Amino acid sequence: MKLSAFLPTALAAAANAHAIFQRVSVNGQDQGLMTGVRTPTSNNPIQDVQASNFACNSGFSSPVSSTVIDIPAGAQVGAQYQHLIGGPQGSNDPDNPIAASHKGPIIVYLAEVDDAAAASPDGLEWFKIYEEGLSNGHWGVDTLLENDGWATFTMPSCVASGQYLMRVEVIALHGAYSQGGAQFYVSLHRLPHVSMRPGPTRNAHLYSNHGWLIWPLLKMSCAQINVTGGGSKTGQTVSFPGAYSASDPGILINIYGASGQPDNGGNAYQIPGPSVLAC
Repeated sequence: MKLSAFLPTALAAAANAHAIFQRVSVNGQDQGLMTGVRTPTSNNPIQDVQASNFACNSGFSSPVSSTVIDIPAGAQVGAQYQHLIGGPQGSNDPDNPIAASHKGPIIVYLAEVDDAAAASPDGLEWFKIYEEGLSNGHWGVDTLLENDGWATFTMPSCVASGQYLMRVEVIALHGAYSQGGAQFYVSLHRLPHVSMRPGPTRNAHLYSNHGWLIWPLLKMSCAQINVTGGGSKTGQTVSFPGAYSASDPGILINIYGASGQPDNGGNAYQIPGPSVLAC
């Protein structure tokens, strides 16, 4: 197929295949739509790892929730992505919760703050508490696809009690073949101990059956949380922007092997950022 003929279809797919972090659950209890989450109105990703809003995103739905979600240390925490705020785009939305092509990892960070409902993500120090990358051909994004957009993880039992911004990030690598192609999808959830924010989008992502022609996309947001009954530990901290480089091996990558499948050619995938906090 000629690229000129493929372009309109590819751009249409690019415009409709994004996602937004918008719900948190605690031990199976859904806290409600946009409750305690700084939810961007746009589902467009960030592609510039140096963007000023790379910690927790921007352009939030107004009014931003003032709720700070209590999360006991050791609890099962869920973060849900959907195609649009509230769910799918119409009936039979093939890209809800996220397009199946958007393979990549899920990563969760915390940043300690005094007041999660009011804290700015600027200048915060983030440590990683969870990640799911590639295992036996299964990506973190596949977990979202299998569970109506939910990723579930354990709040480490040793995390220091307190308020945090919780940064939840999906990195879509289907177009990460060229620098600037990874898509970052981030939102912010207010925890009494976690935060993050993503930046503005740059390029539409374009692909063909013969190889990825563009860049990776990042989708992130932050939630406002309060960790209770915890320990005293935090992990290795990093800053956003600053933690990632556009040339990092987990961001600038062709995940398609010789078979054409998104299995990274059977090789291990290096998730960006520091190590996960170990209790």
